[in-house]
Amino acid sequence: MARSTPADEVPGVPARRAALRLLDAVLHRGDPLDQAAPPVLRAIERGDDRALALAIVQESLRWMADLDALIDGATKQALPEDAKVRSVLRLMLAQALRLNLPGHAIVATGLPLLTGGPRRLAHGVFSAVTKSGAKLPEAPTLPPAVAARWQVAWPERLDAIAQGLAVPPPLDLTLRDPSQTEAWAERLGGQSLAPGHVRLARAGAIEALDGFSEGAWWVQDLAASVPARLLGEGKGRRALDLCAAPGGKTLQLAAAGWDVTALDKSARRTERLAENLKRSGLTAEVVVADALNWQPEGQFDAILLDAPCSATGTCRRHPDVLHRQAHLAELTALQSAMLERAATWLAPGGTLVYAVCSLEREEGEIQALAFDKLTPAPITDSELPATLTATNGRFRSDPGMLAEQGGIDGFFAARWVKG
Repeated sequence: MARSTPADEVPGVPARRAALRLLDAVLHRGDPLDQAAPPVLRAIERGDDRALALAIVQESLRWMADLDALIDGATKQALPEDAKVRSVLRLMLAQALRLNLPGHAIVATGLPLLTGGPRRLAHGVFSAVTKSGAKLPEAPTLPPAVAARWQVAWPERLDAIAQGLAVPPPLDLTLRDPSQTEAWAERLGGQSLAPGHVRLARAGAIEALDGFSEGAWWVQDLAASVPARLLGEGKGRRALDLCAAPGGKTLQLAAAGWDVTALDKSARRTERLAENLKRSGLTAEVVVADALNWQPEGQFDAILLDAPCSATGTCRRHPDVLHRQAHLAELTALQSAMLERAATWLAPGGTLVYAVCSLEREEGEIQALAFDKLTPAPITDSELPATLTATNGRFRSDPGMLAEQGGIDGFFAARWVKG
């Protein structure tokens, strides 16, 4: 009698098992996907299988409300929200409806994740949905709690924001030398939406792209590059980058001629910052410390505070943020404390930029309005990339903007000077 093949020896099953573990980590433990992924994916040998596992779980999270609606429409009795079979069906339907993988391969690699009766249930539901010709809507349905918040905050932008989440974003690069923007855009086959920026369709390993090994660029969403742009040229003056890791803004400031001190309380994340500095050939003083306890020697001509936040503005590239609880009261208290402390470290005539990758007004507009220790320095349209515009002297973007060019993350930034 031929011996049956263990499930994990069937090609493709380990990737789906990893996706299931990651979905569970996000939904049931509240872990950020980018933190949960490395240890889970490490056991998968092939790089393309690791990428597939991540793509499956990202699409499952991006379209979860709509996938659940299809599942519920094909079952006589509602499945519990935390049922394993529901999670497996989310993964299977995401592969069919978003990644366009063959149905037989999805069944062969999905059902081994279940045992007993749930296998028959999963097969039946998957077959019913796919044979009915079911399709997902043009834009993902936002989770109820998120939709309720953003309906109040952005009633006129809500549909555009949801539409901006429909597809994974392109890859944005920030160049070490902005004067070479046109040359790098041509060399990489991308488009530029601002000096020092190149946008590419996502394809292949980042490390294999031209210019990576020589540190000519680093990955950074266009919106994330705005706060450092608002500080201009350094000309040897001192700048402090608070909450600096993994280092995109530190690299920007160093490349713009600032003498940078980069502070972050995470030793692990500052290791990545140091690696990015080494690869780019740029320099900065890296400090591992908590900004609420640290005391600098002397004052700074510029301070960039990219504060800890809910990160909901990154939902088009990190859809897991939509499914994790946003502890806004704790975060806004921390942001206020860091703003107050940073203001005391600014030299007379110096500039402070506050930024968050959040779509929550409490972390952006409301936080900025409450801060009165410095003089506002309005942001102008001419300082912003592409066709973005300032609002009341502050910067606000959301995933529905620049739709024809591939979109942009949600970000907020405000600027002040010390008289």
